[in-house]
Amino acid sequence: QVQLVESGGGLVQPGGSLRLTCAASGFTFSSKTMRWYRQAPGKERELVGSITNAGVSTIYADSVKGRFTLSRDNSKNTVFLQMDNLKPEDTAVYYCKAYSLIYWGQGTQVTVSS
Repeated sequence: QVQLVESGGGLVQPGGSLRLTCAASGFTFSSKTMRWYRQAPGKERELVGSITNAGVSTIYADSVKGRFTLSRDNSKNTVFLQMDNLKPEDTAVYYCKAYSLIYWGQGTQVTVSS
């Protein structure tokens, strides 16, 4: 049974940082590209970034490039999203997902506000 559990969200002031964690189980984590998505109220879910199975390559949405960093620990079936210099427009529920699998986690809320 595939499980994806996101954590690490919260309320942060503009310019602050958060580190999101996604713990995965139920599939061969080390063989999968992992992605982070986000969905703001009233908006469609959008891709934030993607990291290949060995963590060698990453891609980011233009809106977060230079501020967000993806990493993973295949020994712990975990993928991370380091978010720096957060802006109010980063406020959203953040989700992780394994590429080519249909499963989603419950998400973690990130709110950037003063």
